[in-house]
Amino acid sequence: MKHLRIGAAMALAMVATAGVAQTDPNAVAQIPTTAFKSVATATSPDRSLVVTIAFDNDGRPTYAVTRRGKAILNPGKLGVMFTDAPKIERNLELIGKSTDSADTSWTQPFGEWKTIRDRHNELTLRFREKSGLKREMDVVFRIFDDGLGFRYSFPDQPNLHRANIADELTEFAFAQNGTAWWKPAYQWNREEYLYNKTSLDAVGTAQTVMTVQLADGTHAALHEAALVDYAAMNLARGEGNTFKASLTPGAGAPKVSRMAPFASPWRTVILADDAPGLYMSHLELNLNEPNKLGDVSWLKPAKFVGVWWNMIKGDWSWATGPQHGATTAHVKTYIDFAAANRIPGVLVEGWNVGWDGDWFGNGNAMEFDRPTPDFDAAELYRYARAKGVHLVGHHETGGSASHYDAQLDRAFSYARDHGIPVVKTGYVTDAGQIERVDADGTRKREWHEGQWMVNHYLRVVQTAAKYRVGIDSHEPVKDTGLRRTYPNWLSREGGRGMEYNSWPGKNPPNHEANMFFTQWLGGPMDFTPGVLSLEGQGGSAILSTEAKQLALYVVIYSPVQMAADTPENYAKHMDAFQFIRDVPVDWSDTRVLNGAVGDYVTVARKDRASDDWYLGSITNEAARTLPVALDFLDAGRTYTAEIYRDGAGADYRTAARHAIAIEKRTVRKGDTMTLALAPGGGQAIRFVATGRARRR
Repeated sequence: MKHLRIGAAMALAMVATAGVAQTDPNAVAQIPTTAFKSVATATSPDRSLVVTIAFDNDGRPTYAVTRRGKAILNPGKLGVMFTDAPKIERNLELIGKSTDSADTSWTQPFGEWKTIRDRHNELTLRFREKSGLKREMDVVFRIFDDGLGFRYSFPDQPNLHRANIADELTEFAFAQNGTAWWKPAYQWNREEYLYNKTSLDAVGTAQTVMTVQLADGTHAALHEAALVDYAAMNLARGEGNTFKASLTPGAGAPKVSRMAPFASPWRTVILADDAPGLYMSHLELNLNEPNKLGDVSWLKPAKFVGVWWNMIKGDWSWATGPQHGATTAHVKTYIDFAAANRIPGVLVEGWNVGWDGDWFGNGNAMEFDRPTPDFDAAELYRYARAKGVHLVGHHETGGSASHYDAQLDRAFSYARDHGIPVVKTGYVTDAGQIERVDADGTRKREWHEGQWMVNHYLRVVQTAAKYRVGIDSHEPVKDTGLRRTYPNWLSREGGRGMEYNSWPGKNPPNHEANMFFTQWLGGPMDFTPGVLSLEGQGGSAILSTEAKQLALYVVIYSPVQMAADTPENYAKHMDAFQFIRDVPVDWSDTRVLNGAVGDYVTVARKDRASDDWYLGSITNEAARTLPVALDFLDAGRTYTAEIYRDGAGADYRTAARHAIAIEKRTVRKGDTMTLALAPGGGQAIRFVATGRARRR
């Protein structure tokens, strides 16, 4: 590490060059030296990205970003506001600077890639107020070839022992116009909204991930990494193309309250030439701390079926009574189906006491170690174990988070003792209506992504880890890469999943192509694909083809992947179901072969347990023909391509959505295949490497 005290000599530092929004969106202009005084610069390892830190005339620090000489972000403010003290923003001086760099690799226990390279340069700047309280604040920039992260760090100091943060002053000032894909923040339905596609200057207050295509074609994704003991960040548009960090509120006046020393989450900007380049970035994971759990060989990524879709359709109920889904008999049927089809897990919802009555937003009757009388937990544990199957648990809190907190140890002890290695959690209540009960009995209401709930979700994950249980969070805090630090945080919902295809207002055909380049940049999602019946509530049509449902198993990454339809429906589509039986959930390599946000995407992934590759390609409402070079295949091998494609006349708008063609051909590295995708359709391919036994 290089360290340097900064004095008057820093006045000789290079003057920033950054873009200025003007008539030509691609133009680059010199920032007037009278307005901004550059005090430090840092580059990415390949020198394509340059971050310039400067002061304006009021002593306010700013940062700007150029990429290959073109402006991406104009000077944007840095700083923090407090509820009980003046903000740290103006009249600052730079008193210290240090630099560092790294080029290492690390291994994921499971994931989209086995090995991940972490190559970055780091710049740490210490600012101090020239007068008044003379508080100090560090800003740390970590710059990769494909983007950057930066965060605030506050040392313990006489005038800042506890920080009560009202909000951040952080800005992202885009230097060009562009198109944005975003969903609204602070709405009642949490994160479960469709993505808007608007001009950049028409965005409202957006959740992250927000993805942008700038006028020169550059793609950018704004998000955050390592969200721990802090409020989640949203983006509030200010003037023009400038966005300000907007921290999620809590029950109290400060949005964040922390004892120094502490650091904020990383504010992240991924940059790429095109949409596929965004997904291929490892920046989010690399900005998280390494695995804190140690040996996690007890975690086994796996597919599962479940007592679920019939409830989503309204045929069965979560509550006890004649329509109750979680009965011993029903669950045994699913265990039999799972065992016969090499699917390791069976999810059961509605198995426990507490579902009778109005539990939405009020889960205080939920007990997570007390099954209903018609659910024989001991017998089902025995039966599943004998069949080589495990149950996937479900803890629905109804938003009563403190009630769940009080049961965590006995809930996960119960899961461990009944052979339940994964628990799906739920927090179904309106945004801002999570119930918090303090030690003195005071009841408060929290947002799902406020600081208190961020800490709650992590308490759940940490407690589950003590009992060797993995967590699949629904109605969660967004994914910011913490699965690296806590690998048992397997997956989460946090968006509109398959259940919306059962109800009125279904997900449109472009939904998954939007999600791939927005939310799924943050991490895995439990989307629950594979509804081959293509029918929701009341027999309503799902806006998809059968082949697209198969392709989603490759397009969507999740180490816990559901086959969401029912055994009786799969029995009618066993030829297509073969792909669901075969496709793995753990990968050694991933390639995004093509794609455009909201339009289409093609993904190839290599099975971590074999030499087989899998391909999934999906489109929006438009039919599409995509040539794909098979350059990802291993050289010197031949493969049998098992192809599941849209059949003649397939179309999500008609009964022909079920048309599917299944065929085989021999291929090798260097060949080109042409993918023909129907409207709302897709294609799934298994490439079976020759010279070894196939799995059954």
